[in-house]
Amino acid sequence: MRSESCQAAKARFGNSTAGCGVDFGFRRPQERQASTLRMRFAHSIRGQRGSRVKSVVLKSGGLAAGVALIALSLTGCAFLPGGRPAPLDTFELSAPSLDARGRGRQQILIAQPSALKALDSQNIVIKPSVRSIQYLKGAQWADRLPLIVQARLAETFQRSGSFAGVGKPGEGLAIDYQVIVEVRSFEVRVDGGQHAEVELFVRILNDRNGEVRASKSFTATAPVSGSGNQAYVGALDRAFGDAAKDIVRWTDSVI
Repeated sequence: MRSESCQAAKARFGNSTAGCGVDFGFRRPQERQASTLRMRFAHSIRGQRGSRVKSVVLKSGGLAAGVALIALSLTGCAFLPGGRPAPLDTFELSAPSLDARGRGRQQILIAQPSALKALDSQNIVIKPSVRSIQYLKGAQWADRLPLIVQARLAETFQRSGSFAGVGKPGEGLAIDYQVIVEVRSFEVRVDGGQHAEVELFVRILNDRNGEVRASKSFTATAPVSGSGNQAYVGALDRAFGDAAKDIVRWTDSVI
């Protein structure tokens, strides 16, 4: 009777039974040790963000368990001794000065500029061709580019002395006009000669009735003088300065 019962159990459960006793997963100490090592190893290969595991080799057998070979490829990061990432060169834009035509009575607000995602970050854009972009290695803006453009453009308007008040959202000014900017281009072109190009599309919005008083696109370029990150950013700063001065003079003439 016992033999028939065992045979019936084997036929029903196949490999999950052994000697008419069901295997509940208990293992010898050596097997448990190897299994634990595999689990720990599988958990430990989760690399840092930005790293990529190229190959993993794991061998185990009997009492010996585990020889692991891991090759990590760190993309876009340089590391100092001790595993700390190397600091990035961080850059700002400057606000140009220009001669005032005379103080007016209008108060204006510089809204936060809009931009595509490629420009709405701290990355400094390099364009090797018309349809491709790269980012300047080892360098970044001090803040998101639209915020820097907003701050330096507001400072340029203030330095002109042509307006009764210049502010940004949240500063509580009674506004006559808004200066709404779209950052369309802010990059260093390296195809056919290195030069910086900045294009800002500007609308002057009457804050009292919501009508657009005027709109215009402003483009400025500047050659890259020298080499290295400082030279690239210097060209962008000069191009932005020229565009900012043109925007202030034009705004003063249309309101």
